Amino acid sequence: QVQLVESGGGLVQAGGSLRLSCAASGRTFSSYAMGWFRQAPGKEREFVAAISWMGGSTRYADSVKGRFTISRDNAKNTVRLQMNSLKPEDTAVYYCAQGRGPFTAQANEEYAYWGQGTQVTVSS
Repeated sequence: QVQLVESGGGLVQAGGSLRLSCAASGRTFSSYAMGWFRQAPGKEREFVAAISWMGGSTRYADSVKGRFTISRDNAKNTVRLQMNSLKPEDTAVYYCAQGRGPFTAQANEEYAYWGQGTQVTVSS
């Protein structure tokens, strides 16, 4: 059974930083792409960032490009999202997801497993 557990969310002022982590278990972590998505109240879940199986390729939503950085540590079965220069519009529940294959993807259906989410709130 695959489990993804996010941590690191919280309340931060605009312009601040947070680092989210996601610990994975249940299948060979290094064989699959990983992604981060977010869902704000009243909105659909949206893609944030993705990283390929060995970390050689990354992809970002235009709204976070230059501010967020996704990374992974295959020895620790962990994926992280460093979020800098946070804005109130980044407020959302952030979800970690594990891909169906090794390459980065943006569509929800390309991800097989999801975590429970962690709340990020950015105050103005």
